[in-house]
Amino acid sequence: MENTPNPAEADTATQEEFGIQNIYTKDISFETPNSPQIFMEQWKPHLELEMSNDINKLNEDIYEVVLNITATAKLEEKTAFLVEVHQAGLFVLKGFTENKLSYMLHSYCPNILFPFVRETISNLVTRGGFQLPLLAPINFDALYTQQLQQKQQEQKATIN
Repeated sequence: MENTPNPAEADTATQEEFGIQNIYTKDISFETPNSPQIFMEQWKPHLELEMSNDINKLNEDIYEVVLNITATAKLEEKTAFLVEVHQAGLFVLKGFTENKLSYMLHSYCPNILFPFVRETISNLVTRGGFQLPLLAPINFDALYTQQLQQKQQEQKATIN
C-alpha cells in the first residue's frame, strides 16, 4: 500500500516560502567622546543597549528588516564609547498568514541579523581600544510575545 500525501497538506506545505536575499550593514556610528582621558582611568563600564527594528515592504514578497542597536558604555556619567549599528537583511516571505508573517518579521528575521550586529559591535569596540563587550543573546521570541501582550492590553484599555 502506497503512502500518498494528502493534496491539501501538500498545498499548505509549499505555500510558505522563506529566503534570504542579502544581509548588509546599513549604517554604522562609533564615538569615543572622552578619549584619550577615559583610557587613563580604571573602570568597569556599565553597558546600556537600546534596540529597535524597522520593516520596509519593498514589493509583494520582499521585505527589508533593519535591526537597530545602540550600545553605550559609561563610567559613572562619562561616556566611554557609543556604537550604533543598523544591520539589515532582504528577506523573501511568501504565503504566510498575517500572524505568522508578523512573527517572521519581528522575531525570526531579527534573530538571523543579531549575530551580524554583535560581531560588528565587537569589532568596532575593540578597534576603538576598548575591551571586547560581551553582548548576551537576545530572546526575540519573548520580546515579540511581550509586544503582542502589550498591544492586547492597550486594545482592552481602549475598549473599556
